[in-house]
Amino acid sequence: MAKHSENAALATGDRRAVWWLMSGSALSNLADGVLIVALPWLASELTRDALLIAVVTAATRLPWLLFSIPAGVLADRVNRSRLLVGADAIRAMLALVLVALVATVGDAAPASALAVVALLSGVAFALGAAEVVRDNTAQTFLPDLVPASALETQNGRLWSVELLTGQLLAPAIAGGLIAVSLLLPFVLACVAYTLAAVLLWQIRVKAKPVAAPSGWWLSAREGWQWLRGHSQLLRLAFLLGLVNFSAAGLMTILVLYSRELLLLEAGAHGALLAISALGGVLGGWLCPRVVRRFGALPSVWLALTLFALMPIIMGLYVAPWVAAAALFLESFASLLWNVVTVSWRQRHIPASLLGRVNSLYRCAGWGGIAFGALAAGLLVSALESTLGRDGALRAPYLFAGAFNLLLMIWASRWLRLGDSK
Repeated sequence: MAKHSENAALATGDRRAVWWLMSGSALSNLADGVLIVALPWLASELTRDALLIAVVTAATRLPWLLFSIPAGVLADRVNRSRLLVGADAIRAMLALVLVALVATVGDAAPASALAVVALLSGVAFALGAAEVVRDNTAQTFLPDLVPASALETQNGRLWSVELLTGQLLAPAIAGGLIAVSLLLPFVLACVAYTLAAVLLWQIRVKAKPVAAPSGWWLSAREGWQWLRGHSQLLRLAFLLGLVNFSAAGLMTILVLYSRELLLLEAGAHGALLAISALGGVLGGWLCPRVVRRFGALPSVWLALTLFALMPIIMGLYVAPWVAAAALFLESFASLLWNVVTVSWRQRHIPASLLGRVNSLYRCAGWGGIAFGALAAGLLVSALESTLGRDGALRAPYLFAGAFNLLLMIWASRWLRLGDSK
């Protein structure tokens, strides 16, 4: 009966729009996932300096700190479906720049490698800026297409599709393509972004952006005033930011951890990331049921526990199967966290403020990722002389686990999900 009422609540046009959104998101995330593997692999071909590789990752994530708030104001002012199209079209052009870059670099000499890394970081920054607009708009757009009662289910489906393509299929595909030619994954990303823009252009359901107060500053301030008055949500944003700070460091160092400690080649590294994504794909199907069975708060505590334990295991026990299992469970935990907290946000934030409050939340929650990536690179560089390369590459994982345990202690003092205050 519940499923029937949920389907009845979706008009025919809305169902079609959800299909286009999911299809476009699948292709867009396929391109994202390919670049997540290909960009650091390209950087590691140019240099094995952990800090320089971290700079490329940080450049991709820094826009979350710089542009989240303007992106949220934009999402509340203009047609959201057209914003999605524009963001993916821009990323298609940037991927084409990467194709040209890889085609002309060849085997760069050490001196020129630094210049290539700098150029790579610039393109990565631009890709990240377009991603901020695209992802914030997509998350704001979904409540325009489905009823509030269907948010957990539709969010779970959307993330499952994104994880299936972006984190399960993409790493395996990227690893196989890199083994043939480093140029190919960038070509695929360009094609996927282009097709995503074409599919999203088919959405004809009009979103409901609200005319905000005159001036961008006043618009952003209105969103901040609402968020500041809801301390639970504000604290959740900062908790997410700190968790992502530590997680960013782990993913930044993972390419070196994989190549030097696990002794994996490109194809095996892609398979490792694909196994990790299986946890998220399983989570997309299972997590809404977990939340309904055990409740929102216990589900969040389970996610936080896995965030703390999995990095410690990777730091203590270096083996491909251990890394695969740990990354699988951490990906499951991430999906569980998102199903609870994103649906909770979408339900409690007023529709007229959703874009701006979402952007402020994600600015706090994602803005620290760039600094986490840089911190991990600095940590490896600083400890290598005393702990050796092996110990230095393990250190960020042990640090992240201990850090996340401290976050759990802090969260235990205030974390409640009963209402929006």
